[in-house]
Amino acid sequence: MLEPTKTPASILCVGNTWFPKSPGGAERYVYELIHQLTDQGDRVELCATDLPATDPSESLLLTNLASTQRSLPQRLWSCRNQFQHRRLIQPDAINLHFALYSFPLLNQLPPDVPITFNFHGPWALESRQEGAFFLSVKLKYWLEQSVFRKCDRFIVLSKAFGEILHQEYHIPWEQIHIIPGGVNTQQFQPNLTRQTAREQLGWHPDRPILFTPRRLVHRMGIDHLLSALLSVRQQVPDVWLAIAGKGPLREDLELMVHHLGLKNSVHFLGYLPDEQLPIAYQAADLTVVPSQSLEGFGLILLESLAAGTPALCTPVGGMPEVVTALSPDLVTEATHAEAIAAQIIALLTGKVSLPSREACRAYACEKFDWSTIAAQVRSVLLQP
Repeated sequence: MLEPTKTPASILCVGNTWFPKSPGGAERYVYELIHQLTDQGDRVELCATDLPATDPSESLLLTNLASTQRSLPQRLWSCRNQFQHRRLIQPDAINLHFALYSFPLLNQLPPDVPITFNFHGPWALESRQEGAFFLSVKLKYWLEQSVFRKCDRFIVLSKAFGEILHQEYHIPWEQIHIIPGGVNTQQFQPNLTRQTAREQLGWHPDRPILFTPRRLVHRMGIDHLLSALLSVRQQVPDVWLAIAGKGPLREDLELMVHHLGLKNSVHFLGYLPDEQLPIAYQAADLTVVPSQSLEGFGLILLESLAAGTPALCTPVGGMPEVVTALSPDLVTEATHAEAIAAQIIALLTGKVSLPSREACRAYACEKFDWSTIAAQVRSVLLQP
């Protein structure tokens, strides 16, 4: 609840879609943030697509802007119309999280209310990395800039993404606030033994297990991890990799597994329900996040640490900012397969010590618990 000295505020948020129906790091971030704010006594309304009629907590206001089953022009038109039916007409603060659905609302936002944009990633640059058409990338960049010009300040999860926001979108540093992401330490906690977690998932009881929950797209680096696994298996023959997530590269990655002869060492889980995610972290010896570019923070790292499992990442974006203070050995020297393999081998064979379950948990709780992070975000949102 709110501290006695704090006055409850009304906060209007514009997001993308509803978590956990649509899994993703940004969607989870928004979901956790708005529930933390309501739990602390604020009146919060979320405007986004594919929202349920009501929130189970009954403390959160929801305004469904559109259905993602409709075409993009229909969605944007629906956003304009449905936003007029929101409950918080004159909030104390506006918090935007997704440029696409914020754009059609710009001329309807109430004047003289501070607007904060949470920058979860460079939408246009990510599209370019995934091979989108030139005109599509330019349109997304123009749309992002149009929204950004309306905002008073910005929140980024890492200094790395602050640099992108400053250099690529020309936002002055004095408008940028760095606040790390948070983790739900009640949902992600070490409440099972590794053996019990493996039994619940039907995973191998005795093999060294690596786990990576990732969208199967190029910049996530799963192909590099598979190449690394070939080298790891020479030193750790029984190693087994569980890959959770969906994406357009699934078929290509499965073919790669076949060509590398890794069929008995890799398992594609597909979509992993949210309730099984904490179990999977606890079942693994090591979580691996092999991202190759544009990784603003890496909420996966926090989830794994809160569940008591060390997490290894590449030196990309804001990920080193998350784990280096716990152990610099949890960051590979480079992003290529050889560097990933070398560090996995060092950690699994004991050449380099892994942080203990207790150390991982304590670190996540001390620095990244959502109740602390939400209070920091709230203080920025309510600045005049």
